[in-house]
Amino acid sequence: MTAAHPLSVIGAISGTSMDGIDVAWIETDGLAHVRPLGGATMPYPAALRATLKALLDDDPSRAEREPLAELDAAVTDAFSAALAAFMKDRGLDRSSVDLIGLHGQTVFHRPERRFTRQLGLGQRMARALGVPVVDGFRLADVAAGGQGAPLVPLYHAAIAADVPKPLMVLNLGGVANVTYLDTDQIIAFDTGPASALIDDLVARRFGVAFDDGGRLAEQGRVEQAVVAALMDNPFFAAPVPKSLDRNDFHRRAEIVNQLGDLDAVATLAAFTIEAVAASLAHVPRPPLRWLVAGGGRHNGAFMRGLAARLGVPVDPVDVLGLDGDLMEAECFGYLAVRSMRGLPLSLPTTTGVPVPLGGGRLWQPA
Repeated sequence: MTAAHPLSVIGAISGTSMDGIDVAWIETDGLAHVRPLGGATMPYPAALRATLKALLDDDPSRAEREPLAELDAAVTDAFSAALAAFMKDRGLDRSSVDLIGLHGQTVFHRPERRFTRQLGLGQRMARALGVPVVDGFRLADVAAGGQGAPLVPLYHAAIAADVPKPLMVLNLGGVANVTYLDTDQIIAFDTGPASALIDDLVARRFGVAFDDGGRLAEQGRVEQAVVAALMDNPFFAAPVPKSLDRNDFHRRAEIVNQLGDLDAVATLAAFTIEAVAASLAHVPRPPLRWLVAGGGRHNGAFMRGLAARLGVPVDPVDVLGLDGDLMEAECFGYLAVRSMRGLPLSLPTTTGVPVPLGGGRLWQPA
């Protein structure tokens, strides 16, 4: 496709940790031109976050069985309010934003059943903000037999175009995923849990939302036998691409209930590190370097543990002048432009889809 005029676009997502609504403003043509313009993480209304947590914790399959119309509308309105506040703060009006990429909130992901559910209604947001909106990024991929995730690899390739290869880009959200980049080769897949298991554990045992800086994990002792038991899972040997739902490992992780509080956190952090290391079995050449995005890069136990385990430089993606807290939101702004222009969002080597595939649904304000 020939180069097109770059667009001013905002991307918005709340990750599997549900720690806020990430909003990012970028200028992009959906190809090689990417200019991040800033962003913010806006808080979820407390009652809405509690409702979402209850849905995921109590019976996430309701998201497959039930329309959840009121919750869908509430999530949309929360995202719309976050974007409106962001636009006001940055002095943006509807005429200065060409497009919005609304990923929304994933509440259920079962690609083996060709089903994925993200709350957030593009049409409702487009009418509320007066800006065209692309939503439904994962639907076409899953319908075609792909994993529907991860969708960040093409964005990773764009922003890391000048970084020596082979390179691994690791995103540590609620779930961890990697993108392997080597010349023209892109391979991507979920590696296992990242922050979700730890977030839920520290909420139960310490009454905090997350392990700030990895300080709790670094005070505990790793029970290697428990890590080995958690790694004894067919997921890690399964061929790539592959993806996970936020709660896929929760039942198995109940094994840490036998451990003391700090030891349990340390052991789950070590499990995340070992799961990331296991990803090396699925790429052609060892990477020269790892770049890390997502909230987990602030976790010292993760970052120091990964550097020791992997034996090559492990750096936050911020060393490239990027904001690792905003990359997923930036990604869905980037993918919104690709969607509108009919470009692929996923590849056979990133989601297992049969052919490079577009996706997303475009909604106009009127």
